[in-house]
Amino acid sequence: MTPTSDLDALLDRVNDEASFIAFVDALASDFAMEQELEKRNPSSPYGPGALGWENGTVDSVLGAAAAWGHSSSLRGGATGEPNPWKRCAMILYAGKWYE
Repeated sequence: MTPTSDLDALLDRVNDEASFIAFVDALASDFAMEQELEKRNPSSPYGPGALGWENGTVDSVLGAAAAWGHSSSLRGGATGEPNPWKRCAMILYAGKWYE
């Protein structure tokens, strides 16, 4: 299992292609673990899943990521992130929690 704190730490370290791929791999593992946990003991449909995922399908994760990316860029790049690898990781990570 990849705790959210590990994902946060990996996100903080994204600075190139290799670290981006490591982050995406950890994010995928976190999603897979949540899916397994939810099969065994489903969470309330009115809140996040066992590992904090608000979106439980690939299309909803990617849709939420795109919506957050668009929204945050409309605010004038409010993230202030100049590194494109980290910005991409941030967008994908938002798919976990953005609704």
